[in-house]
Amino acid sequence: MHVIDLTPRGYCHGVLNALAIVKKVIKNESYPRPIYVLGQIVHNQKITEAFKAHGVISLDAPGKTRMEMLESVDSGTVIFTAHGISDQVIEKAKEKGLTYMNATCRDVYKVHKAVKDKLQEGYTVIYIGHRNHPEPEAILAIDPNIYFVEDEKDALMLPIELKDEKIFVTNQTTLSMYDIDSVLKILESKYPGYLFDNEICNATTVRQDAVIKQEKVDLMLVVGDQKSSNSNKLAFVGEKHQQIPSKLIGGVEDIDLSWLKGITSVSVTSGASTPTVVTNEVIEFLKQYNENDPTTWDHQSHLDILDIL
Repeated sequence: MHVIDLTPRGYCHGVLNALAIVKKVIKNESYPRPIYVLGQIVHNQKITEAFKAHGVISLDAPGKTRMEMLESVDSGTVIFTAHGISDQVIEKAKEKGLTYMNATCRDVYKVHKAVKDKLQEGYTVIYIGHRNHPEPEAILAIDPNIYFVEDEKDALMLPIELKDEKIFVTNQTTLSMYDIDSVLKILESKYPGYLFDNEICNATTVRQDAVIKQEKVDLMLVVGDQKSSNSNKLAFVGEKHQQIPSKLIGGVEDIDLSWLKGITSVSVTSGASTPTVVTNEVIEFLKQYNENDPTTWDHQSHLDILDIL
C-alpha cells in the first residue's frame, strides 16, 4: 500500500494552548476542584476521554448553550474552550464565584474583536458559520442584531433593505472557501459595497491547501472527530476539489476494510485537534496492510488512553 502522509497536520496553536491550560489546572492543586470544561476543550473525543481519566468533567450537553451548562456548576474551576465564549458567560462565572480559565483561540478572539469594533463603527454585521457550533454561539451573543448565515438560502433571505447600510461580513474560523464563496456571491449581488474580513484560520487553510495540492490517490482518510468542523472540511475538500473518495475516521479502529479493496494508494491527513499518535497509528496500519494477508488486517487501536496526551 502506497501511503502519502499529508503535511502539515497535528495540533494547531489554538489547540496546543487549550490543552496546555487544562494540563496546568490538573497539575496545580491551587485551582479549586472539581475541574469543569464548558463543552469539549477541543472537538476530539479521545482528548476528552484522556482528560476524564485525570478527573476533568466535560459538560458537553447537545442542545444546551454554554450559559445553560454553566448553571450546573456551583464550585470548582471552569475552563472555557478554544471555540470562544461570550462575555455574558464570563460574567456569570464571576457572579457564581467560580475560578475560570479562558482557552479561547487567538484567531477566534480576533473575530470577536473585529465584530465588536465594526458594531461600534455603525456597521450591520453578517456572520457566516455552522449552526449548533460553539464558535458562532459566542459570536452571536455579542449583539442580537447580528445576522447569521449558514448557506445560500440564508443569504437569499436577508432583507434587501440592508443595501442602504454599512455591511460587515466575517466568518467562523474553521470553514472552507467552498462554504463562503457561494454565500459571498449572493451578498455581492444584494449589497455591492459590503466589507468582507476572511477569518478562516491559517491552520485550516494550509491543511486544506495540502489536500488540494496532493497527487491523485485512490482514497483519502481524514483522522478527526465527527464534531470537528475543520476535520469535516478536509474530507469535503478532498471530495469536492480532487474528486477523491474521502472518509473521516476517529482512529484506526474506524477503518472499514471494504474501503481498501483494490486500493493501491491512500493519503492521510488530520484535523487540527487530532493527536499525532492517533494519526501515526493509522499510517502505520496502512503501510503494513496487505489485502491478501489476513495477518495484516488487525486494526484495533493499541493506544493507552493516557498516551493521547
